[in-house]
Amino acid sequence: MSEHVKDVSDSSFESDVLKSDRPVLVDFWAQWCAPCRMLAPTVEAVAEKYAGSATVVKLNVDDNPAVSQRYGIKGIPTLILFKDGKEEERIVGATSKEGIARMIDKHVSSGAASA
Repeated sequence: MSEHVKDVSDSSFESDVLKSDRPVLVDFWAQWCAPCRMLAPTVEAVAEKYAGSATVVKLNVDDNPAVSQRYGIKGIPTLILFKDGKEEERIVGATSKEGIARMIDKHVSSGAASA
């Protein structure tokens, strides 16, 4: 893991994601998932870019079945953007840095003015 991307678990999900005061991008992944590993550098780059305005975390679906089941994770990688404790957007499958950035921009720019 890096300084910009944090691991979360079933037990820390509520405090780290749902109660966060800024948007949180959750990367649902697994060690055996090749597309997840390919997406990791992209997620890392996005985390670095948004370090001051959004949080990026990873949740291993094999180690944390409760949260994965709660949000109906059927395929990985799945990226879900949470804001104010609610799911705002979801991307299933590998995507580009630009695609992820567009999703986050929609939710950070509106709150950035008041920050």
